[in-house]
Formats: sequence, structure tokens, C-alpha cells
Amino acid sequence: MKKQSGFTLIELVMVIVILGILAATALPKFADLSTRAEGASIAGARGAVSSAAAIAHAAFLIDNTTATIEGTPVTYQNGYPDATTIANLAGLNVGAGLDFQGSTVPGPPVVLTITNGSGTCSFTYTEAVAPAAPVISTVLGTGC
Repeated sequence: MKKQSGFTLIELVMVIVILGILAATALPKFADLSTRAEGASIAGARGAVSSAAAIAHAAFLIDNTTATIEGTPVTYQNGYPDATTIANLAGLNVGAGLDFQGSTVPGPPVVLTITNGSGTCSFTYTEAVAPAAPVISTVLGTGC
């Protein structure tokens, strides 16, 4: 009689069960990546708006004239970019593959809300009121 080598049916079933347990524990870690990515994109946009406001304010302090950021002329409110300028700068992110919608609330001060495409994450830019700087809120929303 020739001795056969290989795996028994029980060994194969045990391997499949172990792989199933590993997959069940790993799946929740990867299932929520899209929500975290949307939160990261709006956080990046908030950082870009904050940087653009700081750069425009620095340009205003240097020569007290209008500046141009990425081809967008800057209009100032108390030495900082106004909400319209910020809305135009946030619109540049659409070309970078991000989908942002902005809405303004008339002021003074004017409040600009920038929301991601699914509407789950947002932040606000409140125009500067003398003598304070503009207020840029933290990113708010579910999964952000």
C-alpha cells in the first residue's frame, strides 16, 4: 500500500475558519476609510484656507495693497481676506478633485461655511472684525 500525503478535510476546514475569523476582525478597520478620507479632505481645505488668510494678511502688512493668490485677487476686510476671496480660493480645490460647496451668511461679519460634497463635514470662516483676526472653526461633522 502506498502512503498518501496531503491535508485532511478537517485541516482544510480549520484553515478556512481561521481565515474567516481574521477577515471578520479586519473588515471593520477598512470599511470606514471613505468617511475618514472625507474628513481628511475638509481638514486639508481648512488648513489651506488658514494658510491663504495668513499669507494674504502678511502681504497686506508689507505693502497695504491688494495681493493675488493663485491668480485670485484678494479683497481685504480689516487687513484679512474677506469671505468672497476665501470662497474663490476654496473654489480652487474643486480643480484638485475635491467637491466643496460654500454658502455665506450676510454680516457683518460675513460667515462662509465650506462643506464637503456629501455634506458630512464642514468648517466656517468668519470675516475679521476689528481689531481681531478672522475666526476659522474646527472641522465639524460625523466621521470627521
